[in-house]
Amino acid sequence: MVEFKTLIKKFAKKGEKTGWTYLEIEKTIANLINPNTKTSFRVKRTINDFLINQVALIPMGNGNFILPLNLEMRKKEIRRRSNNIGITEFRVETYLVIDFTLIDSLELEPKALSFFNSLSKGHQRYFSNWISEAKTIETKSKRIYMCVSGLSEKMDFGEIIRFFKKNKGKE
Repeated sequence: MVEFKTLIKKFAKKGEKTGWTYLEIEKTIANLINPNTKTSFRVKRTINDFLINQVALIPMGNGNFILPLNLEMRKKEIRRRSNNIGITEFRVETYLVIDFTLIDSLELEPKALSFFNSLSKGHQRYFSNWISEAKTIETKSKRIYMCVSGLSEKMDFGEIIRFFKKNKGKE
């Protein structure tokens, strides 16, 4: 959890951000929230006991970020008649839900699970979605087999698909 105080600010002229109301998150604070990130990421936080979900921090260069305040957030803060905002909680959102049959299967093969866990959340989601979208149990089983086999050999998604396409019928 990261705690700090900041001020509500507003862009005068800033291209598409003209008129935006925002909180500036300095590089040192942003690095505590999500280390070494230079791209936008979603957060969950409490501002003066007001819980906000799925709001993105936007990079502004030099490692600094802004947190745009939507209408609901601005109204809540205007009612408090305070520009000095106390951030009491700041956590990175994690919305990755992996298909349980994939996880169960990976747990039986530690090498595959270890490699899977080393992949980015986006790559993990890709595998999970591919398995979840299977229309039949046969297709799902085949895809799980392909994933576990390929991941245990440290193959990425594309390599797994190409390998099994090339070796179709040779298994």
